[in-house]
Amino acid sequence: MAASEFDIVVLGGGPGGYVAAIRAAQLGLKTCVVDEQPLGGVCVNWGCIPSKALLKAAELYQDIQHVAPQMGIHAKTEGFDWSRIIQRSREVSEKNSSGVEFLVRKSKIHRPVGRFTIVGDREIEVRDSKDKSKVIDNIRGKHMIIATGSVNRSLPGVTVDRKRIITYMEAMSLEKQPKSLVIVGAGAIGCEFAYFYRALGTDVTLVEVQPRILPLEDSESSKFVETSFKKMGMNVMTNTRVSSIVATNNGVSVQLEGQDKPMNADHCLVAIGFAANVEGWGFDKTGVALDRGFIKVDGYFKTNKPGYYAIGDVIGAPQLAHTASHEGIVCVDAIAGKHPHPIDYTNNPACTYCQPQVASVGYTEEKCKELGLEYKVGRFPFSASGKARAIGHTEGHVKLIFDKKYGQLLGAHIVGSEATEMIAELALARVLEATAETIYNTVHAHPTLTEAVMEAALAADGRAVHM
Repeated sequence: MAASEFDIVVLGGGPGGYVAAIRAAQLGLKTCVVDEQPLGGVCVNWGCIPSKALLKAAELYQDIQHVAPQMGIHAKTEGFDWSRIIQRSREVSEKNSSGVEFLVRKSKIHRPVGRFTIVGDREIEVRDSKDKSKVIDNIRGKHMIIATGSVNRSLPGVTVDRKRIITYMEAMSLEKQPKSLVIVGAGAIGCEFAYFYRALGTDVTLVEVQPRILPLEDSESSKFVETSFKKMGMNVMTNTRVSSIVATNNGVSVQLEGQDKPMNADHCLVAIGFAANVEGWGFDKTGVALDRGFIKVDGYFKTNKPGYYAIGDVIGAPQLAHTASHEGIVCVDAIAGKHPHPIDYTNNPACTYCQPQVASVGYTEEKCKELGLEYKVGRFPFSASGKARAIGHTEGHVKLIFDKKYGQLLGAHIVGSEATEMIAELALARVLEATAETIYNTVHAHPTLTEAVMEAALAADGRAVHM
């Protein structure tokens, strides 16, 4: 089969890959994107989107029990339909993925459905997803963008059987709600699933080897969420290392270092991060260099081999969907000679969608100290916000960190209701090198939760009005 020629071939259809492909098509480049899975990658199919559907169900269930009575609403509930919660999550995912497929067709992008293998210099062979012996396409690209994403990390010596010892994928689609669940790893994914399951009544133990949960967030945000989780009845164990996880006939046995007896539970979710998905594609034939297991790239996502680029989780931290999408656009614009700005990774917002939500951008206070920066901090609690009181969600705060000398925003940290929606203002503020004065001289609508951003900026200059 003669190889079809393209300007850009994108290997992987996740949030980095499909966005790169659409941008390439917008620029008039003949484009192909190949993936054996429905487009959208882990984010749309098994991550960002379906997990938010699950979390909304848990949040609504909690609001009926705890917020509605405060408002004079006495709602009776017979509980919930676990299978329907899971089913709706899958429906949301499928609709989003089909929407991405439509966008790719609309952009007239070639879209073979199958698993690719590198067979020559910038040339791939695509085999049918169901019949691996059947070659359905041969494709050659002037530019190859690797966007194969990542795979779940596991603990040494632990076999993830995907039945009792599970990953995020199984945690999102268990047929039966477990009575008990151990979650190893308290990053964003671990904390989101911990909240989801605990909110619906599962006994949850959250285990983290670091001194605090959400270890990449500002310590005040981490401590606030941990306190909230404990109030829910969750067992949170930090500074704790897992020595073994063994599947049993009825569940799992989790042995912790320093503990005499193992913990028993129905399932154990391993959520300790992700490794680059670089095995089995034939990348070793290309000579593309790796750095600590991830593909090494420059500021415009070129690898060491001409014609090969890489974006998204496969190049390492921060391994966020929105980051991958932006990397895809910068990569394609650079290929097309558009001279895009390199990405400043300190301006990538991070979001955790448990309740209370956590969102941040820029430096933590700990990072400012490490860098020897002189800074000032402004805080405003949601307990002093009229809108937060009105909606019955007064937990949390906004914390802003400003440079003392020049005044620009160094970091922003929000914990509380709708934190993930509020962070965009502060990401933009940081890109524009806004100061506290810039923020509080911008009129914020009343009543809104984002008034807390203005008040936190005022507090940094000792001018808070409502606190």
